[in-house]
Amino acid sequence: MKIYITGISGFLSINLVRYLLNKGYNQIAGIDLVDFTYPERPKIEFLQGDIRDPDAVRQSMKGAEIVIHTAAALPLYSPEDIYTTDVVGTRIVLQQAYEYGVKRFIHISSTAVYGVPDHHPIYEDDPLIGVGPYGKAKIQAEEVCLEFREKGMCVPILRPKSFIGPERLGVFAIFYEWASQGKNFPMIGWGTNRYQLLDVEDLCEAIYACMTLDEAVVNDTFNIGAAEFTTMKQDYQAVLDAAGFGKRIIPFPAAPVVLALKILERLKLSPLYPWIYETASKDSFVSIEKAQQKLGFQPRYSNQQALLRNYQWYLENRDTFSEGEGITHRQPWKQKALKLVKVFF
Repeated sequence: MKIYITGISGFLSINLVRYLLNKGYNQIAGIDLVDFTYPERPKIEFLQGDIRDPDAVRQSMKGAEIVIHTAAALPLYSPEDIYTTDVVGTRIVLQQAYEYGVKRFIHISSTAVYGVPDHHPIYEDDPLIGVGPYGKAKIQAEEVCLEFREKGMCVPILRPKSFIGPERLGVFAIFYEWASQGKNFPMIGWGTNRYQLLDVEDLCEAIYACMTLDEAVVNDTFNIGAAEFTTMKQDYQAVLDAAGFGKRIIPFPAAPVVLALKILERLKLSPLYPWIYETASKDSFVSIEKAQQKLGFQPRYSNQQALLRNYQWYLENRDTFSEGEGITHRQPWKQKALKLVKVFF
């Protein structure tokens, strides 16, 4: 069986490639704008290209029986790139899969489709409220998926919480750097809110369930997240404890911190975008009951275990990193003004 992965060079996809290779799948192909530079390169078919290019998609998808669509432009891309990649690109990939008679098209969406809800946990049938270009595009991409379901395709939609694990850097690298250097870490708000995460290996398990279970079961939409999580302060403190310097999470009132970050963002002195700093002090967790009941989804990792697993990978590989501008999860984000703030912690 040939598996085709869009965005195959990304953080989720490299973990998925390794997961599938370990499961015995030896026909894996994919496309990405970014070169696939991992050691697994000889074991896959790779085309460096754009999912917005129908010819590139047609060429690289040929012969695939299952498509796993992970490619997306993240929130710090331009609104135009977000729309053309996340919505137009999704339609191009789905149309080609439909023409090729692909058996299943697994779409990786996001819990960003729920916006900033007024209740928790959030269920799959709760209202979808797009916040910003990214949230709106993710909703539109799901609408495209539903169109192709109506045409008879099997299109499972997964809505994962923020997922972490080996190869994940981005904003988490800022926290891990501070922890590894023996710094206290500031938290937006008092840290008493519950913010669910997800280990990338557990997400791979959910994707695999959508590949292998009965079509009538998986042709649906599922929230995916950790089953065990405490408060933000407790979960992140576990990393500082593991670092061994006796440092603490330092809470700050949310309103003045958010205001300061807004100003720094406008001055291009902060790597954080509104979705991060405006939701960090709020509850954010989804119900995973549907995935548990229908997919047999049983997450192995709690929030703390996922954070610690990611932190250990960071420590083992930090000498190989180069800072990025904050638009992908593959590089540590430049800290900008936060590097100066670190001196006080």
